[in-house]
Amino acid sequence: MSKENQIDPAESELAANATETAAVTLEDDVVHQGVHNYTEEKDYVWPEEPLLRERLDWFSDQKLGLMMHWGTYSQLGIVESWALDDVDEEWSRESVDWTKDSERIRREVYGLNRTFNPLRFQPELWADLAADNGFRYLTFTTKHHDGFCMWDTKTTEYSVTGKDTPFHTHPYADVCRQLFDAFRARGVAISAYFSKADWHTPYYWSPDMPHTETKRGPSYDPAKYPWLWEKFVQFTHEQIMELMTNYGRIDMLWLDAGWVGPRSGQDIRLGEVVEKARLIQPWLLSADRTIGGAYENLVTPEQTLPKDPLFIPWESNITMGTAFSFRFEDDYKSLRQLIHLLVEIVAKGGNLALNVAPQPDGRLPKTAIQRMKGIGAWLKDNGDAIYGTRPIAPYQSGKLNFTSKGNDVFAIRLYAERETMEQQLELPLEGHFSSAELLGFGEAAGTALELAKTAQGWSVKLPESLRAGETPIALAIRLTR
Repeated sequence: MSKENQIDPAESELAANATETAAVTLEDDVVHQGVHNYTEEKDYVWPEEPLLRERLDWFSDQKLGLMMHWGTYSQLGIVESWALDDVDEEWSRESVDWTKDSERIRREVYGLNRTFNPLRFQPELWADLAADNGFRYLTFTTKHHDGFCMWDTKTTEYSVTGKDTPFHTHPYADVCRQLFDAFRARGVAISAYFSKADWHTPYYWSPDMPHTETKRGPSYDPAKYPWLWEKFVQFTHEQIMELMTNYGRIDMLWLDAGWVGPRSGQDIRLGEVVEKARLIQPWLLSADRTIGGAYENLVTPEQTLPKDPLFIPWESNITMGTAFSFRFEDDYKSLRQLIHLLVEIVAKGGNLALNVAPQPDGRLPKTAIQRMKGIGAWLKDNGDAIYGTRPIAPYQSGKLNFTSKGNDVFAIRLYAERETMEQQLELPLEGHFSSAELLGFGEAAGTALELAKTAQGWSVKLPESLRAGETPIALAIRLTR
């Protein structure tokens, strides 16, 4: 995942114009300037196993996940590991301002393991911040396309515990173990991001295969060198099984690099390793993004959200700042934008996987912490309208968004900064409702609201005391049948 100058989906107008695209067959179309396409609802394949269907229902209840891209590349503030790829240099090397020499870029980026030493890494603080502020699952980059492993792998020395990485002597050197244990201890589920491409191993980008430039795919044709491709398949399976065997309960295997798959001649026999992993962790969900079929258990729009509701399991992967990896002096979305984004995604039936990029020293940026706490404060008061809900018609109407749970329907009104609150809300809802109450809004929380039937649906009168105060970010109302 990547893209420094990504689509900004925070406002409804932009989201409404988001282009819906299906999973595709050509490598160049799977990722456009670092942003992945996503599989259309009509192509989704529901799993047959009852336990997996149950886990997908669980996933759809969670609504807010924390995504984290963290690796050696964080030290430079560049577009993750994409600078290694010559073909995508036009956008992937926008932040590389010290040289244009491709070989030098690869040498220096690959060598970042020799300086990665995040001494201020405190996984318990990350876990506390996430759990206390409403994040229900963690998607962490165990390995990006550069091949650097953030766990104690036996498959390569190019890892956080490898002898060339100064952090390898630290008690928290096995980053994945420390994070997964800390987050699980706080009741946060674990999703392991794993790149199917690996630009470091000689089994994918082989130094023995002559090529003029690097690209996303392997440096050779797997059909012409099946013995070498098989080494890569076994290498990949071994890494995945390390994570699935040695790192406790994993709720989801989140697979990036959508160009790696049978349609592009890069068959890593994913089903084989996922089914092997499910012998150990039968609840395991697989997110083989853009590939479709039995192992894309959830669909993952990136830096955008669908125009209309999707009635399949899905999440939008959106950055809190301008990019997935750390940026020095980054520009963060406002709290208002983030909450509006969450509400719109939930009203369309999805989850928000909000990416927060850790600093190279192991801390989280102060602005990111403030935003997470702001989201948590809003969810503490209004979480009933978010968690465990499902979409309900009309889904959205102007600045109103609707969710449902049991006998309750929730209307969530999004407000712009300094927007004047109306005297009453007109809700285009069908059916009968017996009562309405305000969710979280300071001392007014739980206030019963005057409810009336209209020709277009229902109207709810807002107390004058609300209208006299500060404009809320979003006002949530519970209507009970």
